[in-house]
Amino acid sequence: MVSLETERLTLRTCALDDFESYAAMWAEPEVMRFLAADGKPLSRFAAWQAFSAQVGHWQLRGFGLFTVRERSSGQFVGRVGPWYPEGWPDFGIGWTLCPKYWGLGYATEAASASIQYAFDQLHRPRIISLISAENARSIHVAERLGEQLQGQAKLPHLHADQKVLIYGLSQADWQSRSST
Repeated sequence: MVSLETERLTLRTCALDDFESYAAMWAEPEVMRFLAADGKPLSRFAAWQAFSAQVGHWQLRGFGLFTVRERSSGQFVGRVGPWYPEGWPDFGIGWTLCPKYWGLGYATEAASASIQYAFDQLHRPRIISLISAENARSIHVAERLGEQLQGQAKLPHLHADQKVLIYGLSQADWQSRSST
């Protein structure tokens, strides 16, 4: 079981007892607005499928999105981490947080730890984040992390006319940012 700690957060592989928190997060309209192809919340069954895919990703790839919890309270914050499913253009770092934790810097903090993990432990030369052009909050997180806009991509779960922005960061750029 992989676990990372930041100043305020614990990131760890997901477990069955996390499902209720995931299902509640994916039932939030504000959360799913930019994640689901139709922009709508997930049913409990669809949340189970998404959760199972996350667990399976760890089994198949040896890495995946982490469950994020507040260290002080133990409360579920969301999911953040490396993600590279079939059909993705490259190795990605993604983040999804419950709305009550938006604006606290948690996405940046957890994504930063995930990027460091991807470069140090997974030996990735670069990472990307795939973000809806309308998702200003996530674009802001990517930019705070030092990621730069690199183009657009079509993802397999989206409609034919839907594309996402590709933000990216090389290991060399990350290291030069971290050393200053």
